[in-house]
Amino acid sequence: TRRRHPLADSVEGGLAVQIAAERKALSEARRRADYLIDTTDPSPSDLRERLRGFFLSDVPGGMLISVMSFGFKHSVPQEADLVFDVRCLPNPFYVPALKEHTGLEKPVRDYVMNAPESHELLEKLKDLVGFLVPLYQKEGKSQLTIAVGCTGGKHRSVTFALYLYEFLAGKGLSVSLSHRDIEK
Repeated sequence: TRRRHPLADSVEGGLAVQIAAERKALSEARRRADYLIDTTDPSPSDLRERLRGFFLSDVPGGMLISVMSFGFKHSVPQEADLVFDVRCLPNPFYVPALKEHTGLEKPVRDYVMNAPESHELLEKLKDLVGFLVPLYQKEGKSQLTIAVGCTGGKHRSVTFALYLYEFLAGKGLSVSLSHRDIEK
């Protein structure tokens, strides 16, 4: 009673007539549906758990994790839940032999990881992400996007995104890896 029915402007009559028109319009979708859920009584968290049971039962931990690299000069990804900045690490861009290569290649990864602070930062990020993921799972989050950024999105961020991906995949989690700005 607090809100008008969505068909109020197109179907004449009271609420009961509008609900009947809605049911008729959705009858084919209802007939083809694999699942029917009565949302009258469940709380939002109970409904979320039912939906997770239907659609995320095959996903380890019930959460899809996306790890992505990006370049800050191309903007921070809007979809990111966690953003880590690795611009503080040595930059292969300034090494002529590495400039045109990416963090997908071993010489670039070796250069980035040759600095002691790179190893320390990676261990701290793995510790933090390893701590946070179970908390997000417990809260019922179904998707998590972790973005790692450097200046251009080709070297340091790619290296770290790859290592975080391997870390999470090694834990048996459902994780994907992408490099948004690697071709820019």
